[in-house]
Amino acid sequence: MITIDRVTRTFDGAVRALDDVSIHVRRGEVFGVVGQSGAGKSTLLRTVNALERPDSGTVTVDGVEVTALQGRRLLEARHRIGMVFQHFNLVSNRTAVENIEFALEAVGRPRSAKRDEALEMLDLVGLAHRADAYPGELSGGQRQRVGIARALASKPDVLLSDEATSALDPDTTRQILALIRRLSRDLGLTVLLITHEMDVVKQVCDSAALLEQGRVVEQGPLLDLVRTKGSRLAHDLFPLGEAPELPGYGVLDLTFAGGEAERPTIAMLARDLGIDVSILGATIETIAGEQAGRTRLAIPGEPGVVERAARFLGEQGVGVEVVSRP
Repeated sequence: MITIDRVTRTFDGAVRALDDVSIHVRRGEVFGVVGQSGAGKSTLLRTVNALERPDSGTVTVDGVEVTALQGRRLLEARHRIGMVFQHFNLVSNRTAVENIEFALEAVGRPRSAKRDEALEMLDLVGLAHRADAYPGELSGGQRQRVGIARALASKPDVLLSDEATSALDPDTTRQILALIRRLSRDLGLTVLLITHEMDVVKQVCDSAALLEQGRVVEQGPLLDLVRTKGSRLAHDLFPLGEAPELPGYGVLDLTFAGGEAERPTIAMLARDLGIDVSILGATIETIAGEQAGRTRLAIPGEPGVVERAARFLGEQGVGVEVVSRP
């Protein structure tokens, strides 16, 4: 649905915000781009609707090369791409429904249909009862719901989210992410969101890319990344902290995804190899509709025991990292 192919963007002739970036977002998925401030996330997002023009490379949305468009054709393409902002960007002297009507004007909807369509969008985000409230009378979460409704006014195929939850409290963040997830599913929306928070990726994304200093470090479906040995995204999704030093013990970090998370693998290890296993830490979440997580084990005995345990677990389909040996 969205293909970003070898995109480079440089500012002031020296600062390379994007450096040969390639990302593919499948139709109907929620794709997160995660990275710290200055990584190039916002610049990347803005190339998708051509608010930023790359120095090289192409951006294609639903088979249309956006980077090649100008004038009216570019405006028409932008109408198929909704945008949700971090700080809502609502017009303060217009009510919630009027903010959406204003967006409908921009895409040429007839005056007679604007009110009904705007109310329909507010109902979609659960805010029809606050249609006549001004932004200053709404909570942060409600203002963001208006922002999402406004972004959906043009019936887009793609929704771009620019740190849409970073100004919200944790409970409101969960509600907004659940809303985005539901809209993606019910409307068939393809969602590309940027964030610096791994919890956002964990809660809502199907796939993700890690961006650092303008370059993609790794990317892919979350469940595939969880299964990938040494994945930094998987490690950050399930942090276990520093491994303790335990004389006489080796330490293994295990990564589970999908069916592996539901099997009694650790019990099988203890039974089949006769090892007295200690669990030092564990975290399990639901990722892309399936259970996934990490567990840290302490394995007593000689180094060879640790290697046998790691080999056994790998044969069960579990990702294994030997953190330390006795």
